Amino acid sequence: MTLSIPEGNFEGTIFDCDGTLVDSMPLHYRAWIASMEHHKCPWTWSEDLFYKSAGRPEPDIVNELNVEYGASIDAISVHDWKAEWFKKHLHELSAVEAVADIVRDLYAKGHPISVATGSELSVVELELKHIGLWEYFDIIVTPADVENGKPAPDMFLLAAEKMGIAPEKCLVYEDGQAGIDGAVAAGMATVFVPSRGV
Repeated sequence: MTLSIPEGNFEGTIFDCDGTLVDSMPLHYRAWIASMEHHKCPWTWSEDLFYKSAGRPEPDIVNELNVEYGASIDAISVHDWKAEWFKKHLHELSAVEAVADIVRDLYAKGHPISVATGSELSVVELELKHIGLWEYFDIIVTPADVENGKPAPDMFLLAAEKMGIAPEKCLVYEDGQAGIDGAVAAGMATVFVPSRGV
């Protein structure tokens, strides 16, 4: 994997989790499909639509599909069932090694790093422990910590605040367009991490 890293004197680095630190997007898609089938959702959820929604809060996606299809599927139930299915298949995950190497290098240098993710903390903890990166991050921001999830800038601004770094001095690694948009809205430079299906 070749990453295009912008030039600049960045003082803090923020990483998305799924598709950026962890090669988990194909498994998340399978979890989505399993949960939607379990809940008898009346829509077709293509892989293309899945990748376009990367980084957004999952209940928001279900609620939008409910409106589009005139349905009333319980968004939280879909999310919770998906999360449990995903946890049962954690053994299939691996790190995105090119990004994991960057994390280890920055950590060794004492460079401030954090995670800003659209997933809930319990899932992120399991993922990062499985790939051996959990101990590198003291700061993890999830949708539960902010009023607005990606593509709003809230998560990135909070991560910068917790690191004690000005937003314009932060570099963000992201695989989803919602995350890229949120980071740019926060005034941060970005690195696009290509995940499978993009």
